[in-house]
Amino acid sequence: MKKEYLEAGKIVTIHGIKGEVKIMPYTDTPELLAEFDRLFMGKNYDEIVIRHSRVFKNMVIAKIEGVDTPEDAAKLRNKILFMHRDDLELDEDTYFIQDLIGVEVRDADSGFVYGIISDVMQTGANDVYAVKGADREYLIPAIADVVISTDIDSNIMLIRPLEGLFE
Repeated sequence: MKKEYLEAGKIVTIHGIKGEVKIMPYTDTPELLAEFDRLFMGKNYDEIVIRHSRVFKNMVIAKIEGVDTPEDAAKLRNKILFMHRDDLELDEDTYFIQDLIGVEVRDADSGFVYGIISDVMQTGANDVYAVKGADREYLIPAIADVVISTDIDSNIMLIRPLEGLFE
């Protein structure tokens, strides 16, 4: 089941004397997180308004509405921030990592179930899916030659392993 709110980053410390916070982004790039005008925080996903933000050394410096002092900002340290799924549009064949975790991976030809995706490693060239099977773990490159289809709604990924991939 798709989550409505997705982890976007974590407030790690304060920045300056005007109540700004420094956010460690969980997104592909800090620039992406800096685009959001609203984020959510806490168990109830309370909406927070981002007045302005900027990227600084792979972190996001943000001014949150209603947070005007370093003391106010310090109270937010270690808080996880979430984005609403509808606030971000993905390209076709692009998925949120959180949606891929738990997807069942099957062989496109034989129907053999390799297991479920337990982790997504971002290697630079392409992602690699760690798939935990009943008796072993598989590492599957997220490339078009291997991943035939991904159906997040049905929780199924079909693959066609390259020769020698699992040997």
